[in-house]
Amino acid sequence: MKCWLSILAATVITSCILSCNTGYPKDHETIETGKSLFEKNCSTCHGFTRDGIGPSLSGVSKKFTPELLHRFIRDPKTVRDSVKVMPAFTSLKNEEIEAIAAYLDVYRDSTNTGKFDSNALADPIPGKIKSSGVVLNLVPVCRFPKSSQHDEKPLTRITKLGYATGAKGSFVVDLRGMLYKLVQEKPVEYLSIRKEFPQFISEPGLGTGFGSFAFHPDFIHNGLLYTSHTEQPNSAKADFTFEDSLPHKLQWVVTEWKTANPASDHFDGTHRELLRIDMIAESHGMQELAFRPHAKKGDSDYGLLYIAVGDGGSVQLGYPFVVHGRNRIWGSVLRIDPAGRNSANRKYGVPQINPFSRDTSEKAVREVFVYGFRNPHRLTWTPNEDLLVSNIGQANIESLYRLKGGENCGWPIREGHFLFEPRGDLNLLYPLPANDSAKITYPILQFDHDEGKAITGGYLYDGNELPALKNKFVFGDIPSGRLFLADPATGVISEWNITIDKKATTLKDLCGDERVDLHFGMDESGTVYILTKADGSLYRLTSN
Repeated sequence: MKCWLSILAATVITSCILSCNTGYPKDHETIETGKSLFEKNCSTCHGFTRDGIGPSLSGVSKKFTPELLHRFIRDPKTVRDSVKVMPAFTSLKNEEIEAIAAYLDVYRDSTNTGKFDSNALADPIPGKIKSSGVVLNLVPVCRFPKSSQHDEKPLTRITKLGYATGAKGSFVVDLRGMLYKLVQEKPVEYLSIRKEFPQFISEPGLGTGFGSFAFHPDFIHNGLLYTSHTEQPNSAKADFTFEDSLPHKLQWVVTEWKTANPASDHFDGTHRELLRIDMIAESHGMQELAFRPHAKKGDSDYGLLYIAVGDGGSVQLGYPFVVHGRNRIWGSVLRIDPAGRNSANRKYGVPQINPFSRDTSEKAVREVFVYGFRNPHRLTWTPNEDLLVSNIGQANIESLYRLKGGENCGWPIREGHFLFEPRGDLNLLYPLPANDSAKITYPILQFDHDEGKAITGGYLYDGNELPALKNKFVFGDIPSGRLFLADPATGVISEWNITIDKKATTLKDLCGDERVDLHFGMDESGTVYILTKADGSLYRLTSN
């Protein structure tokens, strides 16, 4: 991934270099305002001592004029059209952007402490993903209501399509606070998180908002639904927190809802809080809730809720200890019993079948099912009930794990099949040690950022409507919208393509944006859907 500073540098000439009179505001009030805005909008990706998701910003104000930096913060594409990673901040006022630039100027004479390491891998996975030859057809279903405040992309933040067993129609979440029900293939407002919780937040995007939903497998009889969402920091006492000296940017909340009429197209009922987690930053939150879809009454994990919790940006902000180990809740997949009451807060149960349920140490998090993730973005299951976790990586590797419970998947000392140094340059990876004695479960498939920037799952397809996908894991890349399939047994990944009305096309062309924001969904019948967040479109996948 090219750093945006190098892209910016390519657009300027020597006259952009500033003299000692920097042109940036120097007053304390403006700088403090800029610091607050930077921490809210920029710190998830950028810092001043080393590279993270984005490059270190130390010295940036020394290289470029205030006017050019202002334009780039406002909308990178006005400076360089090929910029795809950094979002626009069109909602910021001019004086707010000026304040951010003033804060950046505080670090004009700082230096990046990261140094290139000759032991690092120049290209972790040198091979290229090849075409599978598979071409499938997309049928447009509907477009969701625009939730963007200022008409900026993405127009919506639709990220997940799911279903309630026995209830007619599927459901789609918009991270900006709405759960829709599809009624005759048209979106109807089912539940608004924004209206229910005054402390709800969905800005500045990233991993904030209405994260996920999961209907109890017996929803049609008990009316139970579970959701995750973000709230302002310190909205209430957290059940899981960290040292007071660390940043507390927001809280993730899991809520149980009970409707009196499960067949209704609109939620009407009550809710209660199950648990609340503090987060260091806005990224890598709680993007997935799920029940094992094929569990039957009488099975040991029937009715147990799986909760995927990211590292909250702790590693890239310099706090890797927050996520390393099963004694911390961050970077893990939890399994809880919503009907139980033996948790520390007495609001849910910790299943006795959990792998660490008998750990009697004081700091043990017995809710943990598996751990060692940066951003466990999606959960699904194989036909023999192994858990598949798609994990969004740092600067190099996107991966999929096949797990039974109790495993450590390595983050932040591993990224995929590679050694990662959480206190070094976060853009670098190293070969595994010759005698790798760490008890780590490695992914069954992976690809690097030459191919895509963020994995989105995805299902191990076992239906009959799409024979070309039979027994293949179907997934893609969120930003670019590239579509992949893989044989889990071999880990070999290949690309597949799409048509509409027999005409070849791409998701970029369909949504009219370089950043697609691709996601997948599946309804109760096993039909696969594609969601494009950029334009709020939903498509049904059919055989060509």
